[in-house]
Amino acid sequence: MDLLNDQINQLESDLQEISNFLEKSERQRVQDVLILEQKKIEKEISFKRQQIEQQAKRKAELTSGSKTYTVKINNYGWDQSDKFVKIYITLKGVHTIAPESVEATFTERSLVVLVKELDGKNHQMIINNLLYPIDVQNSFTKTKTDMVLVMCKKTTNKKWDCLTQVEKQTKEKDKPNLNPDENADPSDGLMSMLKKMYTEGDDDMKRTINKAWTESQEKKAKGDGDMNMF
Repeated sequence: MDLLNDQINQLESDLQEISNFLEKSERQRVQDVLILEQKKIEKEISFKRQQIEQQAKRKAELTSGSKTYTVKINNYGWDQSDKFVKIYITLKGVHTIAPESVEATFTERSLVVLVKELDGKNHQMIINNLLYPIDVQNSFTKTKTDMVLVMCKKTTNKKWDCLTQVEKQTKEKDKPNLNPDENADPSDGLMSMLKKMYTEGDDDMKRTINKAWTESQEKKAKGDGDMNMF
């Protein structure tokens, strides 16, 4: 583009000189030649200016069309107070970008945090199915050194055992159910737990359970016990 500008400057100087010659020229034939050359230079200048405009347009299109890719934020920490659930997102250099580049969207049961154009990338965290509803209007973010702090305002002072409903369901699913039915045999729950431990355990765990089973069978044969193992 600089080369085109230099060429236009040279042509404009030529055009000015031709104009000066026209003013001094008295012969019609000379004037006709100068006018013809003048029009030729004007046309060339116009063409080069169009080239500059086209180059600028292509550059703008490339700039606007360049895509900044988005990476997902998976690592974060959280804790709570009586009034807030606090989520800590560590992002190096986040305090150096414009405050408006950190956006947060809250609903009663979800939140989305978007940090735009940090180190050439967008960073996004999405958390759905929060354990309890939050106060959308009074939830907000704070940008600290290398960190975004998300403040989710509680609607009650209830303590959160985990951050999402999914986490709660997973924890409850993993809990051993020793006695699901009050009228059931208490040993049934223990047997279920032992079977789960045997299935999921390593070789040492399986050997230990096998040994206990063998001993229980020997005691049962002698009449010393009535506990059945799998």
